[in-house]
This record gives sequence, structure tokens and C-alpha cells, in this order.
Amino acid sequence: MFCCRGFHSRVHSPSFAFSRLAAKCVVVPVRRHSATRSTDKPFYVTTPIFYPNARPHVGHLHSLVTADIIARFQRILNPIRPVVFLTGTDEHGLKMQQAAEAKGFDPLEWCDIISAEFRKLGERANISGTMFMRTTQRQHRDTVEHVWRTLAEQGLIYKDAYEGYYSTTDECFYPSSRITPHPTRPNTKISTETGSVVEWSSEVNYKFRLSKFRDVLLAHYSAAAELNAKAESGLVSRGVHPDVYQNTVIQDLKTESLEDLSISRPRDRIGWGIPVPGDPSQTVYVWFDALLVYLSGVGYPSAGMMTWPPDVQVVGKDIVRFHAVYLPAILQAVKLPMAKTLLTHAHWTAGQKKMSKSLGNVADPMTAMDDFGVDAVRFYLARVGGRFRDDVDWSEEQLRKHADEIRNSLGNYFLRITSNAIKSRAAKVVATSSEPLVFRDLISRLDFVGASTSSLDLETCKLSTNEELLTLLDDLGSRVSCSMRNLEIADALHTIVLILRCANGLLTTLEPWSDVHPPDVALSCYLTALETLRITGILLQPFIPHTSERLLDGLNIPADERSVEYARVGKGEVGGGLPMNVRGVKLFEKPTKKSSFES
Repeated sequence: MFCCRGFHSRVHSPSFAFSRLAAKCVVVPVRRHSATRSTDKPFYVTTPIFYPNARPHVGHLHSLVTADIIARFQRILNPIRPVVFLTGTDEHGLKMQQAAEAKGFDPLEWCDIISAEFRKLGERANISGTMFMRTTQRQHRDTVEHVWRTLAEQGLIYKDAYEGYYSTTDECFYPSSRITPHPTRPNTKISTETGSVVEWSSEVNYKFRLSKFRDVLLAHYSAAAELNAKAESGLVSRGVHPDVYQNTVIQDLKTESLEDLSISRPRDRIGWGIPVPGDPSQTVYVWFDALLVYLSGVGYPSAGMMTWPPDVQVVGKDIVRFHAVYLPAILQAVKLPMAKTLLTHAHWTAGQKKMSKSLGNVADPMTAMDDFGVDAVRFYLARVGGRFRDDVDWSEEQLRKHADEIRNSLGNYFLRITSNAIKSRAAKVVATSSEPLVFRDLISRLDFVGASTSSLDLETCKLSTNEELLTLLDDLGSRVSCSMRNLEIADALHTIVLILRCANGLLTTLEPWSDVHPPDVALSCYLTALETLRITGILLQPFIPHTSERLLDGLNIPADERSVEYARVGKGEVGGGLPMNVRGVKLFEKPTKKSSFES
């Protein structure tokens, strides 16, 4: 037998507090969900439908990675529940028409070319989408025509003269309340939401009676905000999240009149789009068209109602109004439920300025992944951009810093613990046993008591025993699940990073390679570190999927033991039950691009 330093029977270990977690998060042990029947609703998550008038930028990648993290977490939270993950491209409108003409292409040919760039981005970033929709597909056109006719039959669409401010950049009409003078150009007005230049336009088109839905929308978001405020087990994340954006929607609905919405343009002005059913002289307004892709993607009206509504829709803050006001009003009109949660993220900037081609400060996501690695970029986007509330400045130096952080805390930790200096000493204890020492049995002998409150801040904690680390590990799955339930992606990842930071510090403190300590200290450190890697590897799968797969494969974790259910101490096997069989593998490659200090 062996004695593990820090493990003594009937001793209660201290409990610890995880800092920077979402407020009011009651943590409970992770349990397997009840079996999902084939008739139960799949989890449905969507990204914005990207407008491919130019090549993808880092903001597109941020939306994709955010939705992918949510989708992947749902798959390991409840592996038998289907996940539907929709993304795609919005390919109609004046900008697409003009871009195609400038390049000398037919509009559809140009859409084929540029839409493929967004597919490539998703493939390169290891996005696990199940459906890529294009608004030029026949399936989508059928949905748009059905919804239009349904609204028209109810008298919710009418033809009228329209005068107002129109932005060609946004392909959008704005009410006067959302227009302001340009800060530097006289006699020019811009949208308060996007900063795009607008011009006065007068035309005859069709309108949707949006004004009829103001009260129902206000009631919906007010009730959602109240429920979230009263939730005892963490935010319910109903309505718009984070609450700063929901509060803005509520305030706008309270203080502004909701004007009827223009939903078509004269075809002689915009010919590239879906013709209005029954009136070929008009083209369906590009936003009305695009917003219905979340329905067409699941087969509405002939199918898809088992999947609807979306559980989470990921959008940028500049298109909240379209997804929080326009789309829900249309859904209410056709008697369909609204999305459960609209997750709204802020923007990525460069030098505290909005990225734009004219300023030459647009970060190329493909180049970043080539230079630093896919998982390093995913890690950076989630770590820095996963709080969603404030704009974040894109920085190669910060990207490098966080790439080094995960490479050192995870990759180097794996190589350290499987080094010959530690394994050879641990093997001396194993060699004295008269029977094979199976990993799960060994872990089960290590006495620890988990708890949920403490005065110790993980941000600055320094552990002194393996017992303390295992206490933290046993609670980690619940902590991460709580943050993910609240859509606090950065907090979930931060908690995992803190555990890895503590684990690395503990290894340095205990010095299991040193002859000063008996070999059983090396074995206890070795087993604890393998368990740390197993549990963090499971929980990192949504964030850095390729690296996590390499880690879990290196630990020989069975495929059916990689769900959140197994993120508990002693719950799973390592090395096929024989921990000494584990061999360290290199998880990360160093960035190919040198820093300014190395040049």
C-alpha cells in the first residue's frame, strides 16, 4: 500500500470559492439527464446569417465560435439529446447586387464564390454546425413566401407610400429617432445603431403592421427580466442576454412608438431578391427575407416544429433590434413561439476603433489561425470575448499571451507529470504491489470531502496538498455547468484555467521528482495530475476541441466517458485502468509568427 501526502481518513478538507463566477449560481453535483426520447425537442442554436458582401472577419468567427461552444457543451452535457446548429449566409440585397456587378459576375455566381469563404471559415475553425443555409436556396424561398401569404391573409401587410432614412450599407430603413448628424461631415446623417450613412428615400412598398405587437413584446421582455432577477439558481437567461441589452430593448419599447415596418423595395431599385408573392414589381426586403432563415433551416412550414423555437440565438449587438423586435413580432403573427434566449455579443475593435477596410485594420481570422493555431484562437476569443458586454480590442500580443497560457498550463503540465523523473519514482510504488493497481480504485482510496463555500480566492490560491486539489476538481463540472447555463462562457473557461494554474503550482510545491520525498508522494501527485487532466480535458472539449481530443486520447479515455457526467473525481478511468501506461504527448505547436520581441 502507499500513503498519499495530504490524504488522511476522517479529515475534512477546506472548501474553496471560485471568483468571477456568475452571480446567484447554486452549484449542484453533475448528474446524467433523464433519457431523451426521440420525440423530445432537440437543442437548437443559431448564429447570425452572415452577409457575404466581403470576406469573413474576426467578428464572424467570434459568433461562430460562441455558438459552437454552446452546441458542443450541450452535446457533452446530455449526449443523447440531439443538437441542431444552424449558420449560413444572407445573399440577397442591393450590396450583393452591386458587388457582383463590380466584379463582373452574375449575382448568384458571386454568392457561390463568397459564401464558400464562410464555409471555409467554419471548417477551418472546427465549427460543428449541422446545417449551412443560404437564402438563395429554394427551401428558404418557399418559407418566405408562406410567411408572407400568412401575414397578408391576416391583414398584417399593406401597400403604402414610404418616406424615411435608408442605409444602403445596412440595407435598412431607420426611424427618425435612430438618426443623428454625422460627427464630421456636414449635411450627412448616420444611424445611431451602426454609424452607417443614411439618405432620405421616398417610394411605394409593402409594410408589416409592426405597431400591433409593441405591447406583447414589452410584456415578454419585462417578464423575462423579472424572472431572471428573481432566479435563485442563477440566471434563467430568458429574453435578451446580457441584461444590459435586454434593458435597452425594454426602454426602447417603453419610450418609442413602434412604427410599421417596410418589408419590400421596388424591383427596379433592387432586383436581386425574392419577388413579393402576387406582385413581381416588388422585392421582399432583405432583412425580412433573412430573418426567416431560422425557420426555413428546420423545414418550416412542412417540418421542423419539433426543433422550434431556438434555445439560443447568437447575434452581434448591432442587429439586436432585428432579432428582438422584428423577428419576434413576425413569429407572434404566425402563432409561433419566440426564441428562448438571444445571446448578444459586443464587437471586436482594433486600436479601440471599429474594424473597417477603409482604415486597413480588419483582422483576418484565417491568417490568425494559420499563425497561432485554431484552438489558440478559439481559446482567445472565448477567454477575452466571452463576457459579451463590452467591445474587445483585437491584439496579436494578447492572442500570443493567451496561447502561451493554455499551452503552458495544459500542454506543459501533461508533459511534466508524464516525465521520466516523476513516473519512474511513482513506478517504484506500483512495482511493490502484488496485484495490478487500477486507476479508479487508486483514486477511490484518496479521501477528500467536497464543499461549496470558502474564504480562499482561487485567483490567488496556493494549494499545499493533493487533497485540496481533488476537492476543487470534484466541484469543477458543476461550476462550469452553472456558468454555461448562464451563458457566461468566459467565466466557465476562466474557472478551468484557475484549476490548471493551481494544479501547476501544487506540482511545483510538492516536488514529486525530488528524492527528498518518498516515492508514494510521486505516485499521489501522478494520479492527482492525471485526474486533473482527465476532468479538465472533458470540460475543455467545447472550447478547444482538437486539443482536448488529443489529450483525452493520450489518456486513453473511453469515448463514452467524455461527457460532463464523468467530470467527477473517481468517475472515470485513465490509461485503460492502468495509469502507468499513459505517455505524454505534445498538445500544441508553437505559433509560426514571431512576436515583435523575437524579430
